[in-house]
Parts: sequence; C-alpha cells; structure tokens
Amino acid sequence: MNRRLTGVIAIAAVIVFGVAYVVWTLNKPSSASSGNASTAGLKFVEQSDGRNTVDELAPDGARTTGSLKCQRFYTAAGTTSCLRLAGPGPTYELAVLDSAGTVLKTVGLPGVPSRTRVSDSGKVVSWTVFVTGDSYLAPGGFSTRTGYLNLADGTVVESLEHFTAYFDDTARAHENFNYWGMTFADDDRTFYATLGSGTQTWLVKGDVKTQEVRTMRTNAECPSLSPDGKRVAYKKRGGTLGAWQLFVLELDSGKETRLPGTDGLDDQAAWLDEATLAYAKVPQGQAPAIYASAADGTGEPRVLVESASSPSPR
Repeated sequence: MNRRLTGVIAIAAVIVFGVAYVVWTLNKPSSASSGNASTAGLKFVEQSDGRNTVDELAPDGARTTGSLKCQRFYTAAGTTSCLRLAGPGPTYELAVLDSAGTVLKTVGLPGVPSRTRVSDSGKVVSWTVFVTGDSYLAPGGFSTRTGYLNLADGTVVESLEHFTAYFDDTARAHENFNYWGMTFADDDRTFYATLGSGTQTWLVKGDVKTQEVRTMRTNAECPSLSPDGKRVAYKKRGGTLGAWQLFVLELDSGKETRLPGTDGLDDQAAWLDEATLAYAKVPQGQAPAIYASAADGTGEPRVLVESASSPSPR
C-alpha cells in the first residue's frame, strides 16, 4: 500500500514539474524580441565572438551581421558614430560615416571608448573615453575626456574641461572636472551631460556656443534626452557604492521615476521611441545583454538581444 502511494506521489510530482517547465519555457525572456515598432531595425554591437560587428535586429528577431566593427556605436539621421580600434597599442579613433557607409571624418581618441551619441539632426557627434581607468564603478578612480564634432561647420572640441561650470550660479572654471555621457537637444546647441568631481556627480545642462554648463541635480550619470526633449533618462546610484538604477526625469515638473528591474546597469540608455528605453546590462556571471524598459516605470525589463551592447535605434 505504501509503495503504491509513493508511486502515485512520484508520478504526480513528475506531472507537476513538467507543467511548470512548460509554463516557464513559454514565459521566459527570449534571446531577441519578437519584433515590434520599437525594436525592428535596432542596431547593436555583437559581443558573443569578440569581433564587435555592428549587427541589426530584424522584425522576426533574427540578427543580421554587419561589416562595420566598433567598440561603441550610435546612429541617427543617416550619420553613424563608431568608436573603434585604430592601430596597435591599442589606439582608438572616432569614425563618422554617412548612410552609405562612407567615412566622412576620423578623430583620434586619447583613451578607451566609453560613450557616443549622434544628435537627432545627424549633424553633431559626441564621445566619451577613459583616459585612465576603465570603469565608472569607483568614484574618483578614473579620468574621462568628452568631446564633440559639428559636421555642419567642421568644429572639433576635444574636451569640455575648459567650459565654465556654474554651481548654484557660482562659476568654477578650469578645474579638474570629468565630463561624460553627452546628449544633444534638437537645436544642436543645448546639451546634457554628467560632471564629476571627486566622489560627486551632477547632471548638467550646457551650451556649446557660450561654452558653459549649469548643474541641475546630483547623483545622475550618462543622461539621454528623450525625442520630444521633455525628459532625461539617467543612471543613479542607491548610495555611494550602491547599484545603479535607471531613472527618468521630467524636465518641467522635476518628477523623477525609477524604472524597476534595472539594477546594475552601466550604460547610457537609448530612446527607441517616446515610450521605450534600451540599455545594456551584464547579469552576474553572464555576457552583456540589451534590455528594454517602459519609460513611465511600468512593467519589468524584457530582453531584446543577448550577447550585445551599445543599442541604437534604426
């Protein structure tokens, strides 16, 4: 009798486990999205084989391998920014390409590629590199250099360090500031960035014409301006050495929204549309993957592409 009862229990357990596995399989994140308006045409840097090719996500979730190789990548309005290896050492450069893949301009970089953006008009390209160190994890333990190129007039500014910074209307010029994560408004003049000094970071709003920046708030890094120019997404620490999380700030009201499930990201998020942000995150012990989150803070992140980084809208 006991043996029969044990057998029945074992069979029931197998059935329950099997049903649970099927449910989990149907609901687990896929290696790429099923394809929708925001993700079809998404471009990214392939990270699975070390070649760093710029690939594209098809509407059905398939990946199309490209020939361009970049450490960091972004594209807008037919202009592509590619931060890439330039020679032994290693040395690096910014390569700006048009929609046909023709290189329009190269600029030598003084360090390891970290961030890049192209303005919505395609006329201004910005970049950030590590001059010393290779991570933002240790406050004060690295040095960055951020610059930009204006394709309309050929202006190249290799560093923002000579800009005048205003802290509550008090000017501080030519100090040892780090800048990173530059993002431009649609006038190609106004920008947002991170200013770092010691262990403190600030979200700043700047003007390339006046060469001035003004602090807006502390503890905000790698900003990304929304397509409508009304919101800024950035990563924010939960404490001095806490994990970064993604937040969205409404510029008019000052309302700040935390995006759940973004703990541990280290990226400058990209707006795929007015409602969706994409970013790379490295799950513990795994390769980097690109996730998407709703900009209004609803829902949980979903995996768009595994073994990938540097997402850029089509």
